[in-house]
Amino acid sequence: MAYQAGGQRPAPRPVPESPEAQAYLQDYATLVEAVPFPSVVLDHRWDVVVSNSAFASLFREMSPHPTAMPCDNLLRFVLFHPDAGSVLCDHESLWCLPMLAQFSSAVERCAHDHGLQAIRREIAQDPIMEAAFRQGLPHWIRVAGEAALEQDGVVRPVRHPDPRWGVTDCRVVDETPPTLRELGYRRLTLVLRETRRERSRPRGARSAVAHLRVVPTPEA
Repeated sequence: MAYQAGGQRPAPRPVPESPEAQAYLQDYATLVEAVPFPSVVLDHRWDVVVSNSAFASLFREMSPHPTAMPCDNLLRFVLFHPDAGSVLCDHESLWCLPMLAQFSSAVERCAHDHGLQAIRREIAQDPIMEAAFRQGLPHWIRVAGEAALEQDGVVRPVRHPDPRWGVTDCRVVDETPPTLRELGYRRLTLVLRETRRERSRPRGARSAVAHLRVVPTPEA
């Protein structure tokens, strides 16, 4: 059973049988819940193992879908949910293509994984997505480079249903500690930028964001 922080219903997916690993995930779910930004722990199929309330809040207006809800499988949501673009801005170019590239790499590494193969068959059933996967994706990778496969540090636009955020950017930060990596999981946090608040800041007002500066060394 997967651990869902923030009172969400548990998803019927397996977790490690080791009591120590289960206890670690339970405590890790508590840690993830304390983060104010959307944060999620995924397995190699993009199944959601842990997510926090901020993650659920980002996608709270999504209509029901039998296989592509964001708190169940993030890849399926990005690829197959008809409303994904209402939250993930520039959906096709900045979200779909990078995740298709990551998926293609995962399929090459785990060719016999039933979950990944099921997603591959679903892609094949959509002529437009299949064409993007077979033809558009290789060209995109050649142009963007292998670095495009990395998620950590990329900045992408989102539309948050909370007007306090609205349309803004988020930086995707990989926060996977060694223990989580050993379990076959990775943690991603979407660090939202309060761009609206910055734009409305009066001229001359000091920013609350910390800056590095060079402090001259006093002469002896």
